[in-house]
Amino acid sequence: MTSIVPAEAVSGQAGQPGRTGQAERHGRTGQAGRDDGAPGPAPAPLAPRARLFPSLAAVYRAQLSRARVARIPLLFVATFQSIGIMVLMRGVVDGGSEARAVVAGSSVLVVAFVALNMLAQYFGQLRAGGGLDHYATLPVPPAAVVLGAAGAYASFTVPGTIVTAVTGSVLFGLPMTHLWVLVAVIPLSGAALSGLGAAFGLLAPRQELATLLGQLGMSAALLLGVLPADRLPGPIGWARDLLPSTYGVEALARSFDAHPDWAVILLDLAVCAVVGVLSLAVATWAYRRAAVR
Repeated sequence: MTSIVPAEAVSGQAGQPGRTGQAERHGRTGQAGRDDGAPGPAPAPLAPRARLFPSLAAVYRAQLSRARVARIPLLFVATFQSIGIMVLMRGVVDGGSEARAVVAGSSVLVVAFVALNMLAQYFGQLRAGGGLDHYATLPVPPAAVVLGAAGAYASFTVPGTIVTAVTGSVLFGLPMTHLWVLVAVIPLSGAALSGLGAAFGLLAPRQELATLLGQLGMSAALLLGVLPADRLPGPIGWARDLLPSTYGVEALARSFDAHPDWAVILLDLAVCAVVGVLSLAVATWAYRRAAVR
């Protein structure tokens, strides 16, 4: 019978081992080397740890795009609510320091509604639904998650706050020369209130309790921020001093003066900034605590 196998293949198999034999021999040799204590191949280096600011920018963009779609109706409600409060107070307050307090408190109330109330509900929902597990698997620092979400929600309040401040100035006849102070008031008040809202959502054991805390915080910003300070009883006035948004309200209210005291305004903004740093630090700690559970 004539063989159909080429003679070269037969001679190759007979004279030298094939690829399979070489691979098996190499595998046995390598295994023997490892068994004998010889060093194996060096492990691949780990990827560098994600830096804070690039991670923060990525989380900020993602949260801002999400909030742009889901929070527009709520921003409209917050702005309409603040303008409605000013219209109601217009029948009680004629002008002076009380009018400045009403306009400033109503403007910062927009920040409190979104940055405090909605952020508390958002993080409470993430914790209850297991969404924190997704963020925990991302190679980003915990501070980037908290700061990115807080910055996105605070940035989302800019249009409503400006519209409320301008409308209130027209309604009460206040000068708009120094409304540029909002450039500092919005981010600093937003940082303080966002950190507080994130801490509420992350520390609350249940989602319903996080929603309740957010609502109570917004109500406190409404009652203690919009009402003039000299009309409040003593103990309630002390509670007003503890509210993070109070110092943003005071800075904006003083900017409506004909000759603002810029030293006092800067002091109010500095206090607001310190409170914002502390509240965001607490929110970052709360995120670490909730993510590992």
